[in-house]
Amino acid sequence: MKSAIDTMPNLKLFRQGKVRDVYDLGSELLLVATDRVSAFDCILPTPIPDKGKILTQMAAWWFEHTKGVVPNHLITADWKDVCKRHPGLAGLEAGKFEGRSMLVRRAKRADVECVVRGYLSGSGWKEYQKTGVVCGQRLPAGLQESSKLPEPIFTPSTKADTGHDENITRDALAALVGKETAEELERLSLSLYEFASRRLAACGLILADTKFEFGTLDGRFIAIDEIVTPDSSRFWDAKAWKPGPSPVNFDKQFIRDYLEKSGWDKRPPAPPLPHDVVERTTRLYRDALRMVTQ
Repeated sequence: MKSAIDTMPNLKLFRQGKVRDVYDLGSELLLVATDRVSAFDCILPTPIPDKGKILTQMAAWWFEHTKGVVPNHLITADWKDVCKRHPGLAGLEAGKFEGRSMLVRRAKRADVECVVRGYLSGSGWKEYQKTGVVCGQRLPAGLQESSKLPEPIFTPSTKADTGHDENITRDALAALVGKETAEELERLSLSLYEFASRRLAACGLILADTKFEFGTLDGRFIAIDEIVTPDSSRFWDAKAWKPGPSPVNFDKQFIRDYLEKSGWDKRPPAPPLPHDVVERTTRLYRDALRMVTQ
């Protein structure tokens, strides 16, 4: 994958994720959200137009509105402000960065995905069908797909820039990062989920599940990467929701559903997406941004 600034030898690529290119600016990082899309831990060959801009706008909105709940790494998502702070970036082609870039504080990333589930879906539903348990937590019998859980649960997973993330139990997380750290990650994740769920409920949306990432800066955890976007969350239409498969959604579940039916074995290379899937996904992402931030 080529990065957006391969022609800038004085700018160092720090990390290239499935969706974001991250550049090293010393004590700060530049996060550039591309239009790449991933599903089942594979990057698809077909981009989603303006996806990076939508993700950046939504993440920046949430970072601003949740900073009183959990501090975060965002400095600015205004490209002109970024260039004022780092004049060496002013020579870059603004069209490739404006609206899709965030300047953030550099933190030491905790290599774990902090997932919170309020409803039974995705990998959680698959595990529940087999065992009645999700990430080591036993749930009531008789739940259906998309059922609301008695209370939100914290279900961490390993963090992989490439390849597959793997769900782990809370005890496994404690063994990995230490008991106190695991408890703090759980507390912060549930606090953010509760705040975001209330906001989305007021917008007519259900936050079925979402993942957070955290890093440490000056001895405390802060939220990093993105927060409550269509890439990291499942958004459902509250009016149309009922237990059962495929609630009306405003995230990339539409892409997952297409791929599940396509016959693809979920191993690279991933197949291209047809035009109608790309078009509808773009519309769903835009709808989610409008509903959340209006």
